[in-house]
Amino acid sequence: NGAICIQPCSPSFHGETSFVCEERKWQMFADACASLDVQSLFQPVHGKPGHGAKYFGADDHGNSNCQADFSCIIPEILSSPAIPGNIADIVELLKKISLLLSEDVNRGKMQSYIRIANHILNSSIISNWAFVRDRNAGSILLDSVNLFAGKLLLRNGSESIQESFISTKGYSIHENTSGKRFDFSMEFNNTGNITGHVVIPEEELLKLPKTSKAVSIAFPTLGAIIETSRLDPGCVNGMVLSVSLPEELRHILLTFEKVNKLENVKAQCVGWHSTERRWDSRACAMKSDNISSVVCICKHHHQTFKSFSILMSPTMLRNAALDYITRVGLGLSIFSLVFCLIIEAVVWHHVTKTEITYMRHFCLVNIAMSLLIADVLFILAAIVHHTALNYKLCVAATFFLHFFYLALFFWMFTLGLLILYGLLFVFFKITRSVFIATAFSIGYGCPLVISILTVAITEPKNGYLRSGACWLNWYETKALLAFVVPALSIIVVNVVVVVVVVVKTGRSAVGEGCKSQDLRNMMRISKNVALLTPLLGLTWGFGLATIVESHSLAFHITFALLNAFQGFFILLFGTLLDRKTREALRMNCLSSKWKCSLAKVNFFFP
Repeated sequence: NGAICIQPCSPSFHGETSFVCEERKWQMFADACASLDVQSLFQPVHGKPGHGAKYFGADDHGNSNCQADFSCIIPEILSSPAIPGNIADIVELLKKISLLLSEDVNRGKMQSYIRIANHILNSSIISNWAFVRDRNAGSILLDSVNLFAGKLLLRNGSESIQESFISTKGYSIHENTSGKRFDFSMEFNNTGNITGHVVIPEEELLKLPKTSKAVSIAFPTLGAIIETSRLDPGCVNGMVLSVSLPEELRHILLTFEKVNKLENVKAQCVGWHSTERRWDSRACAMKSDNISSVVCICKHHHQTFKSFSILMSPTMLRNAALDYITRVGLGLSIFSLVFCLIIEAVVWHHVTKTEITYMRHFCLVNIAMSLLIADVLFILAAIVHHTALNYKLCVAATFFLHFFYLALFFWMFTLGLLILYGLLFVFFKITRSVFIATAFSIGYGCPLVISILTVAITEPKNGYLRSGACWLNWYETKALLAFVVPALSIIVVNVVVVVVVVVKTGRSAVGEGCKSQDLRNMMRISKNVALLTPLLGLTWGFGLATIVESHSLAFHITFALLNAFQGFFILLFGTLLDRKTREALRMNCLSSKWKCSLAKVNFFFP
């Protein structure tokens, strides 16, 4: 029964430390309450004195007053340590109360609810949220409080309830109200308070057909809690302000005092997307920004955007040089890849006469095609994100971007296997049909399986996309590992291929005695290394460095350079530096009586 939920430590706990006793007592509370209908906690409870009935507010006759404000459960909750397991249980309890007991929310109920929430919003236990199993616990708490506070009944047209780390205010509003303002000043940490203001413009109030109510909730620490529990790089730099308004009201004015008031810290107005559980810049626009505060104009929507704040993002580098390198590099990469495919189409019949050359150029064409499509999708994904198109389009763009970047690597892997095959299995021949079937299975089959599994596993949990971009999530679900692990594994394999090529070609030079021949072999080794290293994606290793050391601008610029210019590398090392391709181009030009300048490339690369 309900009394069991909060039975004090019994003599059976004798000899245990108080912390262990609290842990076991709280576990009894959580386990017992989890199996109960929440509403049963607030029905009259009968029991003998000393059997726990008193903890539910029972009087001497055993009648409970929990039905009025459920304050009976507060002493045990507030006396429990705010450790990760207890935090998760309290979040679940508040969620159930919001869903099942949010009718007739009077001042007493709201006070009890806020006292419970305040216990796990304390600034001293923010770090504990990082170990709560459900990474969305902070978001669930926010939604639960918003739902419950939205049902608050107002006495005499207003209500104000405040604890240290959560505050609720409500007002009656109508079309003749000359604007309505909610002012909050709350403790953030031991260093002092921060303020926040919510203003409903007068022109918005004119839309009201009848007298309604507006409720606002302030959370000075919840932004840091969401950042901690989700390991999100977007750093909240002010309090979180939630509003519950009539559907007719869509725009509000919010003023946030900055926590970090450094001059070089730029702010971004955002709204919490309750469906996607992420900060979304599309909900707000900045009206003004100074060293101490930010004014935002935000769109309120009763299903998606009800909570707002400001972000600073020190780990999301926005550098003019980086943006310029990316744009120029992508343009050059796309042009180079198109040019590469045109050249391959022109010389195809001349350079694919043997099995090994056919296989090499077949891999090269698919590498160029995969990277070309991936580069185009990269641009489209940026357009989808910045033009605020819908979420499903962003998911689709990310899926295909993931697939084609993986295809690039797996075709590089196929090319590496082909090089090993040509070096190590000289007397074992495979037919073209077997090679094509195997190559397509590796080059496109493996990426397809990985991409489908990634979206199928992470998307139902809203953990497929990262916050602020159409790309794989890292901080919540580690979906990005579905790209990083295969890519890095293939890079390692291809490094081994480079080593094998160097060793094999080096041995062929031993004993030939002629210095000119030795020099010629050294050139062959150098060309092989120069060909394979960028072509097989070794430069993507800097991508890992940008994840491990996300603050380093040098790593980001180096990776942007190597990644964006990879299309040019494929054209240069895969096509222009290939002697047979140049000869085929020259023959084609001469036979057509063209004065083709490309044939002169042999002068520069003899």
